[in-house]
Amino acid sequence: DYIGVNVTLHPDFGAGLYAHQSIGIPYQVVTGSQRKVTVKIAAYPDENDPGPMPIPANALIEGYPRPGNSDAHVLVLEKDNCWLYELDRAFRLPGGNWRADSTAIWDMTIDAQRPYTWTSADAAGLPILTGLVRYDEVAAGAINHALRFTVPRTRHAFTPPASHWASSISDADAPPMGMKLRLKSSFDSSSFSPQNQVILIALKNYGMILADNGSGIYISGAPDKRWNNDDLGNLKTITASDFEVVSMDPVYTDSNLPTGAAPTISSFIASQTSIKRGTPIILSWMTSDAIYNLISPVVGPIRGDSITVNPGSTTTYTLYSTNQFGRTTASVTVAVH
Repeated sequence: DYIGVNVTLHPDFGAGLYAHQSIGIPYQVVTGSQRKVTVKIAAYPDENDPGPMPIPANALIEGYPRPGNSDAHVLVLEKDNCWLYELDRAFRLPGGNWRADSTAIWDMTIDAQRPYTWTSADAAGLPILTGLVRYDEVAAGAINHALRFTVPRTRHAFTPPASHWASSISDADAPPMGMKLRLKSSFDSSSFSPQNQVILIALKNYGMILADNGSGIYISGAPDKRWNNDDLGNLKTITASDFEVVSMDPVYTDSNLPTGAAPTISSFIASQTSIKRGTPIILSWMTSDAIYNLISPVVGPIRGDSITVNPGSTTTYTLYSTNQFGRTTASVTVAVH
């Protein structure tokens, strides 16, 4: 009832422009050599990942060529080391840097999670790219993951893998962030085109996961000139009553949030703390119970326990170590003469 049983499915992606904007959420793939730039965080600083990030100067912003007042997401997948960078309300700054309301870095080699109650570039605290309908997947004949969708009203609650709510509604009948809807197995999709059947099969096998507040059962995808908008429009004949809610356990509210210890940083040191310009040094660290680590400035997300840097001026490096319960930091300053 909160969603509306007669609300129809809506593919929020396609080809061309609507109201001078591209249709969908774009993404870009870069290599490990992409230059990292500073990202100024404009909101929620305690729930965001600091830069640097490999955001190209010409990165596509959601709503391009005229992002306007859209969510202005920027999604960048760094393919060589498998890091995903996502920004919300992102804008280019002079000199190649960026500003964003929210930032999140995802390690694509593990089953990562944001800390409980933390947002991401999405209201549910989820990665966006992993839930998009992408043309290359449809053309290949299979989508092997859940799809991202929105509804107008959500609950002040979330269910994993979501980590954040964005509502004051306490009614247990309202959908929590992270809720999955699955297209009923009895739904007859035989009259739909082969491309639409790929989407419908995914909705039967993997469902769609509630990621943000927005229009009723809008599913997200990436814009692509190869989409057939008229054909995608046939999906609008499917109603919310054709879906079922996948069992949710647990559902977290203020009353039952998990608690635990943030990561421990046993050490974070530099091989030298006073050097001549041009001298490389080694930063090394020891942490426990961390899901991911990153170093700011200059470095970004890291794996392992050491890295070589070459500071051009006196620099304070900060290690951010994060797990599902929070974040711990440690800093070391290297003086450059």
